[in-house]
Amino acid sequence: MNGRIINKTPLEAWIVQKIGSSGQQLNKEMLAEYQLAKLQQTIDLAYSSSPFYRQHLQGYADKELTSLEDLARFPFTTPEILQAKALQLLCVSQDDVNRVVTLDSSGTTGEPKRIYFTKEDQELTIDFFQQGMSTLVEPREKVLILLPCQRPGGVGDLLFTALQRLDCLPIRHGAVRSLAETLKVLVSEEIDALVGIPVQVLALARYYQQHGHSKPLPLSKILLSTDYLSTAIRQELTGIWNCEVFDHYGMTEMGLGGGVECQAHAGYHLREADLYFEIIDPQTGQPVPEGQYGEVVFTTLTRKGMPLIRYRTGDLSRFIPEPCSCQTVIRRLEPVRARRTGNIQLSENHCLTMADLDEALFPLAGVVDFSASLSHRQGKMILQIAALLLGEIRKRQESALAEVLSQIPAIDAAQQTGSLALSLKLSQCADDITPKVAKRAITTLQGGILWTRK
Repeated sequence: MNGRIINKTPLEAWIVQKIGSSGQQLNKEMLAEYQLAKLQQTIDLAYSSSPFYRQHLQGYADKELTSLEDLARFPFTTPEILQAKALQLLCVSQDDVNRVVTLDSSGTTGEPKRIYFTKEDQELTIDFFQQGMSTLVEPREKVLILLPCQRPGGVGDLLFTALQRLDCLPIRHGAVRSLAETLKVLVSEEIDALVGIPVQVLALARYYQQHGHSKPLPLSKILLSTDYLSTAIRQELTGIWNCEVFDHYGMTEMGLGGGVECQAHAGYHLREADLYFEIIDPQTGQPVPEGQYGEVVFTTLTRKGMPLIRYRTGDLSRFIPEPCSCQTVIRRLEPVRARRTGNIQLSENHCLTMADLDEALFPLAGVVDFSASLSHRQGKMILQIAALLLGEIRKRQESALAEVLSQIPAIDAAQQTGSLALSLKLSQCADDITPKVAKRAITTLQGGILWTRK
């Protein structure tokens, strides 16, 4: 980091406080003892209070955990279970539920997932957001929130409260709808930091660049969340605004927050006071050795409304075994680039992911978003890329897109065999855009039904 001093992630001191050992130095043994006790409490709560877990954990819950490794004998909780039996997972009265979040299923069929939070559960999220944001903001700094803020208890609302507790000056804005209006706020309010969605913030930065704003912005830090952050987007934002870009990992099922980068920008430091993470083999379900890739699984440690035991996220990643330069003992998770069900098999030995497309397309000048879909026509695969560009569209841009796409190994291999054809559609980005909060995904047409592949 060019000689820069890397401060230890504030999550470590926070975990020490949560454990109740203020003044002590966190070590792995201390953390493991805390997590083991919290796992036992979570299992006891779920078994005694949840109709689903009372059946799901039969034969398991009566055996006391003696080590963290013992958790591997317990069955998984899956997204399909949340779709079918959400209310049965509740461990409190519905009167105690303060917020219900409904998540659409990955296809056009199936019930949505519903996640229930008590007021105390949401306080845990605010607490984590406060610690995570303290990595990058200082008191009295203005922070623009480009996440949904309309509903009380939503992600933007909880972040607003967390920033107030840091003595910052948060501004509720919501997802970007008008690039011009959002840029006006960014400039006129002299924003120091912002939190937003990767593709929307990229569009905002390129809009700023295109319109030739000469006045330097005080903006120095950006936190991106809700979707995969490509290296390409990070580099573009750093180049345009000369700012530091942080990445956050989380999902609604985790209570919105799962991990956040420190100043070293070398993986997510995990929310280990509230969540216990595992990496498993997606096929066998067995834990993998430290440093090996697999599926991310988590268990809630402190949630009371709807605890989740060994929840399969579908995200593929690994624990980074080497110590972080910030010198914390908290585990790091490598940024998630693919999902268990998200690989598009283009040939026998090659798969395509949304991350592959992101890294290829976002370095191209003017590209601010794109969608990808795969269909079959007369025995041949058709990959359609609909790219959204700022400014006037020129013929050479289509050639540039085709060239970088053909350099992706999975696409190149399929094109070489003649089994895949590219279809490109370029559209000009208007000032007004449709806000997209959900994770972007490749869609495939199977049996007349559209499915998403992240």
